[in-house]
Amino acid sequence: MDIQAGTLYLVSTPIGNLEDITLRALSVLKQVDLVAAEDTRHTRELLAHFDIHTRLVSCHAFNEHARVGELLEELRQGRSIAAVSDAGTPSIADPGYCLARAAIEAGFEPVVIPGVSALTFAATASGLPVDKFAFYAFPPIKSGRRKMFFDRIAAEDKTVFFYESVHRIAKTLKEIADWIGPETQVALIREATKLHEEIRRGTAAELAANPGVLKGEFVIGIGKERSGNAPEEDSE
Repeated sequence: MDIQAGTLYLVSTPIGNLEDITLRALSVLKQVDLVAAEDTRHTRELLAHFDIHTRLVSCHAFNEHARVGELLEELRQGRSIAAVSDAGTPSIADPGYCLARAAIEAGFEPVVIPGVSALTFAATASGLPVDKFAFYAFPPIKSGRRKMFFDRIAAEDKTVFFYESVHRIAKTLKEIADWIGPETQVALIREATKLHEEIRRGTAAELAANPGVLKGEFVIGIGKERSGNAPEEDSE
């Protein structure tokens, strides 16, 4: 594809298996003037794997607000920019939103280069109803806010997905069983697309008692129906 001057590209990158990158993403990363990366060290490895030598600058959660002005100036000067997170799609629980919003407000329409996402992988792999679903990003750390987080999920009428840290996954599975219900249907997706990819399904009580290997990156899916209930169907 031909790169347009003064354009921001929001580029999805692999979440594990490097072969998941799209041909369109590779074309953009090769041709843009610079890549704004969540972690330049991580992205440098990705670019090196595909023999890409585009200039890198950092744009992460701790400098995003300050960096946005500089990147907008690059766009005004006619330079093209690819924004990437460490893995997956920018803005989906990753940096990217502030830059995209600022670009739109400044009159630059971002071009989205879609690709893999841990969220869409989990929705497909979970075995839970996903005719409609919600995404809740990461649970809060403080206990009061965590309880409110799970109370909101319990009140949902649809499947919910969220990410969780390896440091809290065991605690979270127990909280799901205690606060949403032991018979709640849960899918636990670990290390999606990576060498040790694992998908475990069962009730909250079952997974809390036997969560499997607690290493890597996790997505949790929580079904709206309880164990033994069939998914709802549209009535005629």
